[in-house]
Amino acid sequence: MSVDYNTIQIPLIKAKEIAKRLYNVEGEFKTLPGELDFNFLIETKRENYILKISRPNQDLEPLRFQQAIFQHLANSQLVSPKAFPDLLGNDIRIIEDVQGLKRAVRLLSWIDGRLWSSVNPITDKLLYGLGVEAGKITCALSTFKHPIAQRSFDWDLAQAAWTFKHINLFSKSQQHLVAYFQKQYEGFQNNYKKLRKSVVHNDANDNNILVSNKLIDPEVVAIIDYGDAIYTQTINDLAVAIAYAIMDKPDALSAALPIVSGYHSQFPLLEEELFFLYHLVAMRLVISVTKSAINKQKEPNNKYLSISEKPAWDLLEKWRGINENLAHYSFRNACGFAAHPKETLFLEWFKKQAVALNQFFPTLNFNQVYTLDMSVGSKWLGHESEYNDLELCSFKINRHQNEKPKTLFAGGYLEVRPFYSTNAYKKEGNSGPEYRTTHLGVDFWVKENTPIHAPLDGEVFSIYNNGNDKDYGPTLILKHQTDSGIPFFTLYGHLSESSMTLVTTGQQIHANDLIAYVGNANENGSWSPHLHFQIMLDMLDYTQDFPGVAFPNQVSVWKRICPNPNLLFKYEGLNEHTKTPNDIIIDFRKKHLGKSLSLSYKEPLKMERGSGVYLFDETGRKYLDTVNNVAHVGHEHPQVVKAGQEQMAVLNTNSRYLHDNINNFANALLATFPKELSVVHFVNSGSEANELALRMVKAFTNAKDMLAVEIGYHGNTNACIDISSYKFDGKGGQGAPEHTHIVPLPDSFRGLYQGENTAESYAKHIDEQIDVIHSKGRKLAGFICESIISCGGQIELPENYLKLAYQSVRKAGGLCIADEVQTGCGRVGETFWGFQLHGVVPDIVTIGKPIGNGHPLAAVVCTQEVANAFANGMEYFNTFGGNPVSCAIGNKVLQVIKEEKLQENAFRVGSYLKDKLIKLQKTFSIIGDVRGQGLFLGFELTDKHKRPLPEKATYLANRMKDFGILMSTDGKDNNALKIKPPLVFSRNHADELLYRLEQIFNEDFMRNF
Repeated sequence: MSVDYNTIQIPLIKAKEIAKRLYNVEGEFKTLPGELDFNFLIETKRENYILKISRPNQDLEPLRFQQAIFQHLANSQLVSPKAFPDLLGNDIRIIEDVQGLKRAVRLLSWIDGRLWSSVNPITDKLLYGLGVEAGKITCALSTFKHPIAQRSFDWDLAQAAWTFKHINLFSKSQQHLVAYFQKQYEGFQNNYKKLRKSVVHNDANDNNILVSNKLIDPEVVAIIDYGDAIYTQTINDLAVAIAYAIMDKPDALSAALPIVSGYHSQFPLLEEELFFLYHLVAMRLVISVTKSAINKQKEPNNKYLSISEKPAWDLLEKWRGINENLAHYSFRNACGFAAHPKETLFLEWFKKQAVALNQFFPTLNFNQVYTLDMSVGSKWLGHESEYNDLELCSFKINRHQNEKPKTLFAGGYLEVRPFYSTNAYKKEGNSGPEYRTTHLGVDFWVKENTPIHAPLDGEVFSIYNNGNDKDYGPTLILKHQTDSGIPFFTLYGHLSESSMTLVTTGQQIHANDLIAYVGNANENGSWSPHLHFQIMLDMLDYTQDFPGVAFPNQVSVWKRICPNPNLLFKYEGLNEHTKTPNDIIIDFRKKHLGKSLSLSYKEPLKMERGSGVYLFDETGRKYLDTVNNVAHVGHEHPQVVKAGQEQMAVLNTNSRYLHDNINNFANALLATFPKELSVVHFVNSGSEANELALRMVKAFTNAKDMLAVEIGYHGNTNACIDISSYKFDGKGGQGAPEHTHIVPLPDSFRGLYQGENTAESYAKHIDEQIDVIHSKGRKLAGFICESIISCGGQIELPENYLKLAYQSVRKAGGLCIADEVQTGCGRVGETFWGFQLHGVVPDIVTIGKPIGNGHPLAAVVCTQEVANAFANGMEYFNTFGGNPVSCAIGNKVLQVIKEEKLQENAFRVGSYLKDKLIKLQKTFSIIGDVRGQGLFLGFELTDKHKRPLPEKATYLANRMKDFGILMSTDGKDNNALKIKPPLVFSRNHADELLYRLEQIFNEDFMRNF
């Protein structure tokens, strides 16, 4: 029968009257959600309360049950509600409403905190904390007894069979989903009923969990509302907590594991309980969706009743896609048990078996095993273009085999490999994209048609051609068992098509029987000929193939399901692939590398490989790089790498010898400049370039005094530090030297002068500083300025500022240096050089490592007059400035920029990204300013008064890293985010960046300022 929810609701004004009359409590009232009770928060000057008013004619026994729980928990260390009596001393007061119906009223203490449902993000640390708190409650309630605890209750998982009769409320597809879990539930009742029981909370949903008010790393404060507490199987409580907490998580199983670990740390779980956990989580969701369907019919106006309905359906469907055994093994592993229940017994038996590799490959004559390094940072694999070149990769392996004819090349167990970074191996994890990169088998790199013989007795489980590109190709799986009857499987992948007819499903196989041949690249999934050999303790419902690689964060479970095959062969060269822990690397750096050498991010990354716009860490995770502008045309661009390798193999020497490369590069470089800039000096870094530029200025003017911009950075040599306000005005700095004169940062957003038409106001400080120099009886040497101020936070110069500055400087006899280390080579999009945006021609231009795509190459380009003045008889010789290798690389970078239209890409993608950031600014007011040109962009985080928010910027950069995007902070107050990716950055990459930015901007810490 339908109930008019509106007629039984308690108005706010009525709640205030009841609180005053019964408890003499007054204050600010707020309505709170609730399924059974009508709840109100009362905020007073002394303390806060929660007023709970029941529905009409509420059974009082459950309420007395809750009061008894509160009294029991009062003796524990838990934060739990305290009940207050009314003015007559009643813990529960019965009143009549306006319709004459009886209502039960209670007043409880308010526990300060935020509802779980309002918290963003829900991190693994918070999930673990939920498990801890839930485990503490279970522990505290384990000694609690009460007659009402054993009652008929729809929300009790042990009584979930009532849902069976309501399956007709759902659509056909929903019925199919629910029926599957109901059938599993029905099937395990005999053993399930034997599990230990106790009174449990039974309702740790997202509106009953309180979280601290800290916006970074908050903690679970309490779990409230004991109205659903019940005497039932203890494991049910954990299932309930998991079911609600993992809703809306992309990777539901991974989200569940910290909860299990936390719970187990406080209330040790039994192995037999974990067997049921997967299906109990599902059945809690079944109860939830069934209740929602029923209640929507009864009270169509009560929105609270269907709050969890859609997320519950989404999770139920997602949960069905998780293999129940994999979930079981993961839960066991999270508790510190052996992931597979029979793993220990299996390994004891398996280690006693001994199979010589010569029996495995009896036609091969070898006396040693050599491990081929195919890890993500492998130099043997080389460039991405090399290992993706099947013909080249096969050639390299064949050459190895010919050079060492009595060697078996193998390896790869738990090796993190770079091959698996495509979408086929990708999923959306709880912190951005993840890739299955960790190899679970051993590869034997042998020639095609090499016979393979069975290592053990067994039976053919399947023989099937997994023929997709980069799949296994023809695949054989054998089933075996130990002496005690434990089943296990061995997989043989990348076989020849002729192997398909050697054996049949169900056929008995004896050790040393011929079972297959190694396939060639045309039939084995497009790989160099090899055998992939893997052991599995469980097929996890796979029938014809099995995952050969795992996600790094799941390896602790998968390596238990797929133990090291070398336990069978016992060869030293086939041991598990290991790596040096990062804490050891960090410790060495602290002790033996420069003490001022810093690391990015709170949790530093160890990078192993680069490609295009991506960097790859030691786990094979791809990071979208919006930081490293030095990799100008893309990390490890194949043409640039090849140009360097080819020239390095022939000659690398200094510029005192004639060589075409230096002329060719100089000619190509000068072609990008105005005709006035016609002389090049090659050096090795941007610091060297600016150091040389300063020498040129002083040689030309016979003066020392330099003008530079506030927060400017121009390099790490002594002379460069002397003109870098970013350094000498920062930590460890000692202020401007005598001959350096700083003008204000021309920031039109938060600077000395704000808004439009600020150029003249900022430029007058140039004249003022020139007057200061003259007042000391000295002359101006020059002015150095970036075309967009990078360390200042991507500050765009006001229109005409550079023109006015150059006019003043030249009028005073000084020279103008354009520092293009970061803004040059097409990065700003509209023009090739940043200074061209301003309609000026400098006297000297400095260029840094982007011209070498990260190779130590830089240049100083100047006018003939400056070059002539510098050539005063003192030779300028830079041993490796302009060497043939560097020039080959630089020339290739210029060619790639032109051929791949990267300047045009910078303009097109940069304009798109900047427009989208401006739109994002309208949604998130914390973005105070968006600026920059091309792919040299930035945005600044401020409050409504333009006060800088550096802690928000740091948080954003670190959280973006967590989601696989590298960003960096900078600016006068370290509150600006810089975007200066390799120029191959595409619109798709921009969309990924924007999507993640929006995601993080919605997090609590970023929304509160």
